[in-house]
Amino acid sequence: MPTTSSAPVTTTASTTSEAARGQLIIQGVGDLNLDPSYIPNLAVNGYGFAFEGLDGLLLDDDLTVVNLECSPSDLGEPLPKAFSFRCDPDALEVARANGVDVANLANNHGLDYGLDAMLDGREQVEAAGIAPVGVGRDLRQATRPALIETQGWTVAVLGMNGVVSAEWWLADDGQPGMASGDDTEQMVAAVEAADELADLVVVSIHWLWELETEPRADDRERAEAMIAAGADIVFGHHPHRLGEVELIDGRPVFWTLGNFVWPRLSDAGATTAVGRVIVDPDGSIEACLIPAFITTSGQPELTGKPSCG
Repeated sequence: MPTTSSAPVTTTASTTSEAARGQLIIQGVGDLNLDPSYIPNLAVNGYGFAFEGLDGLLLDDDLTVVNLECSPSDLGEPLPKAFSFRCDPDALEVARANGVDVANLANNHGLDYGLDAMLDGREQVEAAGIAPVGVGRDLRQATRPALIETQGWTVAVLGMNGVVSAEWWLADDGQPGMASGDDTEQMVAAVEAADELADLVVVSIHWLWELETEPRADDRERAEAMIAAGADIVFGHHPHRLGEVELIDGRPVFWTLGNFVWPRLSDAGATTAVGRVIVDPDGSIEACLIPAFITTSGQPELTGKPSCG
């Protein structure tokens, strides 16, 4: 069975008031799709099936961030696209019970059923106890971070999308939509604002080119700009392939975490991982990939142990 692993990388975060802080474990995953019409195993076995191969990994950390690759709403009609994904809102409580804390809704399927469904989906996610990020009724809400208090830390999580189907997908003043993952000025402003509120800033971003695992020059420039603005961790997704974790100016960037809860379409597409970051009370950071594989459609299974933490 194919497996992917990565040696841990380490760095140090600038922190204050270390005395009250404990060790922090933050994990991120790529595309999580809970549409039973696309993954029939979820209709047959229940939504908990998606998490049964993880040995409780997402419950054993302090913060889990996912990219929710479907519209979590019963509203709206599908847009004329090759694929339109809808999540059953009932699946959200199952995801929460299995450790999902924050969901990025800003991706190329977040508006598959229109703006009303997007806004309703944000409310449905929040009602299930998961913090929604990346979309909103206007630019201010779409770029607002989720603030998580854990282990003596305040962690801000932002969601962004650089893969949009049309300009109207993007939020603006008085315009509902998504936070941009292409507009570097907007991205930097969102990170700077989040950095003012939190000890650590995490960005979940839909970007890169499909099936590519290496960033292009403009992607790297955006990553560098966000990190210079105060981002501490970047979890990337969209290409449906697993890439590496890299340090940029001492901050881990997971370029693409691949598919996670997804049909098993190929070995390359089924090869995935959980991005894991350990932050010690003194601010030192260690990051690695925990390898996994989608052996059965809709169910990632761990295939290795963490090499960090």
